[in-house]
Amino acid sequence: MSSNHDTLFRAVERMPAFPKSVQRVLALTSDMQCSPKDLVEVIKHDPIFTLKILKVVNSPYIGLVQKITSIHQAAVYLGLNTLKNIALNLATIGTLPKTNKAEFDMNAFWAHSLAVASAAQKIGEMRLTPDAEPEDLFSVGLMHDIGKVVFALYMPKEFRQALAMVQDGLMSLHDAELEIFGANHADIGALLAEKWDLPETLVQGIALHHSPFTEDPVPLGDCVFAANQLCKMLAFGFAGEYEVEQLPKAMQERLTMDLEGIMSALPDMEEELSKANVFIHA
Repeated sequence: MSSNHDTLFRAVERMPAFPKSVQRVLALTSDMQCSPKDLVEVIKHDPIFTLKILKVVNSPYIGLVQKITSIHQAAVYLGLNTLKNIALNLATIGTLPKTNKAEFDMNAFWAHSLAVASAAQKIGEMRLTPDAEPEDLFSVGLMHDIGKVVFALYMPKEFRQALAMVQDGLMSLHDAELEIFGANHADIGALLAEKWDLPETLVQGIALHHSPFTEDPVPLGDCVFAANQLCKMLAFGFAGEYEVEQLPKAMQERLTMDLEGIMSALPDMEEELSKANVFIHA
């Protein structure tokens, strides 16, 4: 990062923290010895959060036949990783402010983020990258652009300038950010994910979602890169640009498909996005 790095670190430090209950959920689930009982105890002490989780669990997004009436039942039916990711996704959307001085449209931003989350999860379910859990892919997809929110909140004038450079067709948004800030939204998003104590796999997925040519790729990064391009191609929401990058040859080989192949293999993404919208309305 450039001489701006102190300003960027301060901006990340100013970002709101997760609620205490979510911090405890993340701390517990990072422990391999964590039991469902411990997790249930933490979540049930936050009644509003409990209701939100149960709304997601009982929605078409999860698609269970039987109605779930308690967090304990949810833990048994879905498993700890799925429950952790639901809590994490709800917390992310609930924590980030709805407006900013850059006039960056947060409704369009969340529509894009949820679309990328849904597409990444579906790519994960195709088992193109066996090491990537679909639930983790949804979370990384949802958070892949959170660095843009840091810029919009705490460096609005400069971020507007970056967005204008994209609109004028001068360069991609992440290149414009590099020129103006000395770092792009993937770098800053990864710093925020570290501040929030997110699992290292999620931090890496956010950090590498614009780095298709990296020598040491991570499966989450591959899937989210592909999902991001697909959602820009389909114009789901808007996060600052619509420029679509093709998958590099090495990534196509890792995923065993090109972008068009993945798109034709995916289910109806409009329907998937309408299911994922429960995270906004929970």
